[in-house]
Amino acid sequence: MNDASTNKRLGDFIRAHRERQAPPPNASSRRRTPGLRREELADAAGISATWLTWLEQGREVKASVPALVRLSEALRLTPAERASLFDLAGKRDPDETVPDETELPADLLALPGQFSGAAYLLDHLWTARAWNGAAAELFTGWLDPQSSERNLLAFVFLSATARTLIGNWQDRAGRLAAEFRADFNRHPDDAAMRQLVADLTAKSPDFARLWKAQSVLGREGGERHFSHPTRGPLSYHQTTLLVAARPDVKLVCLTAR
Repeated sequence: MNDASTNKRLGDFIRAHRERQAPPPNASSRRRTPGLRREELADAAGISATWLTWLEQGREVKASVPALVRLSEALRLTPAERASLFDLAGKRDPDETVPDETELPADLLALPGQFSGAAYLLDHLWTARAWNGAAAELFTGWLDPQSSERNLLAFVFLSATARTLIGNWQDRAGRLAAEFRADFNRHPDDAAMRQLVADLTAKSPDFARLWKAQSVLGREGGERHFSHPTRGPLSYHQTTLLVAARPDVKLVCLTAR
């Protein structure tokens, strides 16, 4: 999408939401257009009416983060609408936070049990929060009852079992570090994420090297190979699904090949 199209989409969004707002209580009843006038929104948001006009017209003007914050408040945007405003402007909302994951809904935790193949649920730290019996049987050293470490990255980079269980360990480890980097870059100020990275960097030279490389990849599915201690060589096709209500949570499913 070119800059002109992006600017127009942002302008159309702001104008549509301005027109949805109720006029001020002391406003004149004689209005040619619904909602707030540009001057009223500009005044409420503490910005120039001329600049707001140019923004709505899709001109080559850029909205700063503070201005977007004030606009979202003046327009009384819902969380989803505010997220769209920042997305359209190509900016990061300073108030965006990772949802509290101390508890996940029961229906979400029950998802892996709905699958016959191996399936597990990862939170934003990539710690397994729920998994089914097939996953516990496959991931020895991580999801089996005898294991206590449930974080996927800690398992992959700190467990000797992972290096023998996971086929093409070097390649998979590199991809996982780059995929987690993509998640980390969305929430670089998240204290728990930063602590996890610090711990892994201190304990794993491989992770420290890969993290320093700053590689970024989207989480992808595809072939996954394992060398299971009792079942021998195994191959699966992996699919990762994001939960609409909790995009920080991933449901990973593996289908035997």
